[in-house]
Amino acid sequence: MARFKVEITGINTNELKVLTNEEMIELFKRYKNGDNTAKEELVNGNLKLVLSILKYFNHANINLDDLFQVGVIGLIKAIDNFDLSYNLKLSTYAVPLIIGEVKRYIRDNSVIRVSRGIKELAYSILKFKEDYMNKYGKEPENSLIAEALQIEEYQISFALDALKAPTSIFEPIYNDGGDTIYLFDQIADTKEQKQDYDMQISLRKALQKIKPREKNILIRRFIVGRTQMEIAKDMGISQAQVSRIEKNAINNVRKLIK
Repeated sequence: MARFKVEITGINTNELKVLTNEEMIELFKRYKNGDNTAKEELVNGNLKLVLSILKYFNHANINLDDLFQVGVIGLIKAIDNFDLSYNLKLSTYAVPLIIGEVKRYIRDNSVIRVSRGIKELAYSILKFKEDYMNKYGKEPENSLIAEALQIEEYQISFALDALKAPTSIFEPIYNDGGDTIYLFDQIADTKEQKQDYDMQISLRKALQKIKPREKNILIRRFIVGRTQMEIAKDMGISQAQVSRIEKNAINNVRKLIK
């Protein structure tokens, strides 16, 4: 798979530090206690994560230095909002935020062009899935695909998403015989939204009180952004079971924040 090396002005990417999980946990504890130097260390220790994502955005008309700065903004947002109680790696939480920032920047500044490398990866994933289905009669888990292709699990959904055609905001997403609900109706107007910090605090407390399995599924669904089918595969249960646990978890959280 062809991928290009990211060159950032003024930075020797080969010398960037990579933090261990234990180091990150300690730095997060310091940062949450008000140590801003710990935040700086967390950012600097995860710059290679940003670079690894930029490899898939080979745009001739986009300056890589600019993309790097935008990706770092996503990383900082992830660090600011990350909570050790999620029981996730920072990279798992940060990747969607970094990708989101980069995609928004590209969308606002150029026509998006998916690189050959990411397309080749997507086709390799689809071929592996097809071969596995023909041999075993079931879809392979993401962990198995990642191991076979020697990639990270997050790259699977990222590559496959790149093959999807853009969706119109006026695309109908639900119709029960009455009024049609369009994608436009589900897009939040962030300009008019205000953060409800009391609700955030109540929600965090509620998540600590529900069952670990329920908490795990809510975090995967609404923070990491996994589908019920993906969670079901990872946990070795049916999608119906995931749906039932998710529904019970939401009801329990609602009771606790009333």
